[in-house]
Amino acid sequence: MNNFDQQLSRKNTGSIKWDFMEKIYNIPNAENIIPMWIADMDFAAPQIITDAISKRLEKPIFGYSYEVDPCADSIVNWLERRHNWTITSDQIIYHQGVVPAIATAVEALTAPSDSILVNSPVYPPFFMIPAKLGREVVYSPLLEDCGRYSFDFNNFEEQVRRPEVTMFILCHPHNPAGVAWDEDTLRKIDELCFANNVVVVSDEIHSDLMLNGSKHIPLAKVSAHPENIVTCFAPTKTYNIAGIQAAMVISCDSHKRLEMQNAIASHGQMGLNVFAIAAVEAAFSEEAEKWLHDLIQYLNKNIDYTIDTISKAIPSVKINRPDATYLLWVDIRETGFTEKEIMQKLLDAGVALDPGTKYGQAFEGFLRMNIACTSDTLKEAVSRFIKAFA
Repeated sequence: MNNFDQQLSRKNTGSIKWDFMEKIYNIPNAENIIPMWIADMDFAAPQIITDAISKRLEKPIFGYSYEVDPCADSIVNWLERRHNWTITSDQIIYHQGVVPAIATAVEALTAPSDSILVNSPVYPPFFMIPAKLGREVVYSPLLEDCGRYSFDFNNFEEQVRRPEVTMFILCHPHNPAGVAWDEDTLRKIDELCFANNVVVVSDEIHSDLMLNGSKHIPLAKVSAHPENIVTCFAPTKTYNIAGIQAAMVISCDSHKRLEMQNAIASHGQMGLNVFAIAAVEAAFSEEAEKWLHDLIQYLNKNIDYTIDTISKAIPSVKINRPDATYLLWVDIRETGFTEKEIMQKLLDAGVALDPGTKYGQAFEGFLRMNIACTSDTLKEAVSRFIKAFA
């Protein structure tokens, strides 16, 4: 039985989430602050993953390595088993993370004179990485109705028709809003982008963290033009192994794969390290999948508790239940507090969240909350959250 209630201290382990808050929030001491900001969990990885790494340690030569067939097979089998998506191992490019993979796709498949289309709000690297690579970033804001987000296809079509727009980066499921895009939405994105020669990079890192029976639909699976889709995928959010740094880029287009492989080689990058290879193979096993099943149940309970407790205590705070992820997009627009005011009040109360403006300047009235922690930690954090609004 998996014990997600087990309290494991992450302090003094080099944890960005726990040990880096002083620098992130510009405060002298974060010793008594509960972090609910960066997207990693306070749960130990499945035993099968730690066992796989331990087993690799028994062979104490850690020279140059490559992704062996069982590693690739585990990925292929996982996507088939969980998402009914059939790929072949030769369609996989290995990378150190989804964000670096997105950077590779932007660098390899667009030119500096091109523009990259993203939605807003959205995970900050979606607009930061293209900008750092010298590309103009173009926004298509999502429509919001009582905390629920959808595509504004009138605006989206207008943007993809711009000749300088050559790539769209899709967040699927969406971070921070937690939306699992439905098949109709995906097919419309697919058709509009293909018709206007816009490559789609689909970040599907949260695709295995589906809540309350929601289903993930891989864009490339339902695409009428899968050669136009580049999918970025990883086990790192699912199993809390971001520090192991492993991701996959999946493309059925051999030309796109070659361009991305050349970009990777131009930076002297290599594939997965020896421990990542072992971890990936274990992560995509049926045994790890049982752990994931239990995790989803735990996250659902945490989300229910958080939304119910905060909604009753502070009716002016609105939280829509996400389809996926362990992240809540918290609407504080009716509270009367500015972002600066509430961020300080939260820190004073002993809890740290992400400000909405991190995901786009237009989202000052929102906060992002990570609920992937033990129920005891969550109850204390929610209590502090409520205290901050008193």
